[in-house]
Amino acid sequence: MMALTVLLALLAALSNASASVLQRRAAVQEEPDQDGRASALRRFAHLLRRPSWLAGAGLLGLSSLLQAGALAVGSLSLVQPLLTAELLFTLAVGSVVFRRRPKARTWLAFVALAGGLALFLLAAAPSAGRPTARPGDWLLGGGGALGVVVLLVLLARPARGASRAALLGLASAVSFATTAALLKEAVGRLGQGPAEMFGHWSLYATGVAGLVAFLLLQGALGAGSLTASQPALTLGDALTSVVLGWVLFGESIHLGLSLLPEAIGVALIGAGSIGLVHSPSVGGEWDATDPKESPGSTTALPRTPRR
Repeated sequence: MMALTVLLALLAALSNASASVLQRRAAVQEEPDQDGRASALRRFAHLLRRPSWLAGAGLLGLSSLLQAGALAVGSLSLVQPLLTAELLFTLAVGSVVFRRRPKARTWLAFVALAGGLALFLLAAAPSAGRPTARPGDWLLGGGGALGVVVLLVLLARPARGASRAALLGLASAVSFATTAALLKEAVGRLGQGPAEMFGHWSLYATGVAGLVAFLLLQGALGAGSLTASQPALTLGDALTSVVLGWVLFGESIHLGLSLLPEAIGVALIGAGSIGLVHSPSVGGEWDATDPKESPGSTTALPRTPRR
């Protein structure tokens, strides 16, 4: 079951990363109004006509199915952190789609972020808990998540550029983590029969939370570069999932001697965050231009020779 959980989670991460890159490409192809901002409804209507945006939406749906399968056989605290592989998948897929490499410092920052979180989670070793949450726990976990999302959206309203993308990315991350927790609650009830799952509120709340997360993601992708939104999105999702796994399903992490590697992991996350802030790629050179407009870029990826 462990191998199947890991495989499904990594495939979900790859699908999510590809979706983000394709929808970011569609976002940068949109021309803003003269005042620099396009109407939200008009922008969304235009995006619906972009093949890359539609392909990204399809990949998000596929990712949800893969994630549901992983959650059905594994714990929330294991599945969601595995999605940190999305960071490196985003850079790999983005390098191909945008035909230019991110700066070396950006790669190092992403590796430090992903490696630090992976080290933390390996040392913490989240344990499996209950298949479903107690009703009262949802008041604490769900209410807390909703409050955090509202606060982040309010903070993002006056912000611009990378700051706005990061705040909306984090709000989307909390929403996606909550969606995953609700999805785990729903599939956890499948063992009692389909009627139990389809008759429980968690399945329908999953759709609402997923829609909120999706809309916040679109805002993050349109606000700034992937290098600003993606770390907040991926890392925020993983860390929020660990918290929700503990609050809702009784999943726990190791302490004691494990605190040392956990502290090193947190330090790597901090170093990666600082490096990313100072990375030239945060300025938007990497993925802020439609690749069709600059096919002759000197940073374009060379073609891989056929073997």
